[in-house]
This record gives sequence, structure tokens and C-alpha cells, in this order.
Amino acid sequence: MSDQPLNVLFLCTGNSARSILGEVILNHDGEGRFKAYSAGSNPTGTVNPWAIHTLKALGYPADGYSSKSWSDFAHGPEFDLIFTVCDSAAAETCPIWPGRPTSAHWGIPDPAAAEGSDAEKAAAFLDAFRMLKRRIDLMLALPIASLEQIALCERLQAIGKDADKQ
Repeated sequence: MSDQPLNVLFLCTGNSARSILGEVILNHDGEGRFKAYSAGSNPTGTVNPWAIHTLKALGYPADGYSSKSWSDFAHGPEFDLIFTVCDSAAAETCPIWPGRPTSAHWGIPDPAAAEGSDAEKAAAFLDAFRMLKRRIDLMLALPIASLEQIALCERLQAIGKDADKQ
């Protein structure tokens, strides 16, 4: 395997919350082993202010991220891994991605749909952050370089199904 970082794409419909959180967490915690991106099938055009608030509150970088369309990545970079983090994006017909990426679905409840007080909205974003961080931590512990693509896909899918039960 190359010493180059693995390119990872987090997909969601709006690309304003969950996929942004995944991008930031992996870029930060992956310590240069990964280059994460995020996109949406129907992007909102802005990053949700609660996502920015959550990232800052937890000591993660929050500047320079944007809501963008998955069509922005139709011609590259070549992705090694693609994660859908919302059920609606997982059900959509995705573009054909350059390269041969391994993909997995890591469904996370939409914190942007939270209603109620500011405390309830903050809690929804913190829950989404914790779920993504747990899954990313489990992925970072995998011996990715030594796994065959099928085994890697199975392990990544399992993380999406089992991470919150542990």
C-alpha cells in the first residue's frame, strides 16, 4: 500500500451536519493517514451553525468547511473509502466514483432535524458527533493496509451496524 493518505468521502443528502462532522473528525484524528471530504446529493449550501458550534466546543477545527454537491467530486480525487451517513443518501443512486472505492453505510440520526430548545439541539449534535467519532475510532484501529477489499468492506459495514451497541 502507498504511503499516500487514503481519500475518504462522507456522503449525506444536505452536507450540512453529519457528513461535515465525519470529514472534520477523520481529518483531525486520522493524523495524516486520511484525507477526508464531504458532499451531498442535494446540498444546503451552508454548514449548520450547530455543527460548527459542536466542533469548536470539542476542540476540533471548524473553519473552512462548506456544503457542496457530490458532483464536485465526479472527476476526482479517486476515493478509497466512501461512507453514507444518512439513510436517504444511502438509498439514492450514487454517481460512479473514480477508482474502486470501498463503501459502507453508517446511518446516523439527523441532528439538523432536532427541534426544541437550544440545549436539545446541542444534545442532538453532540450525539451525532459521538456516534461518528466512535465509528471513526473503530475504523482507525483496523489494519486497513493488510485487509483485502471484501474483508475491509465487511468490517466497515459492521462498524456502522454495531458501533453504538458497544
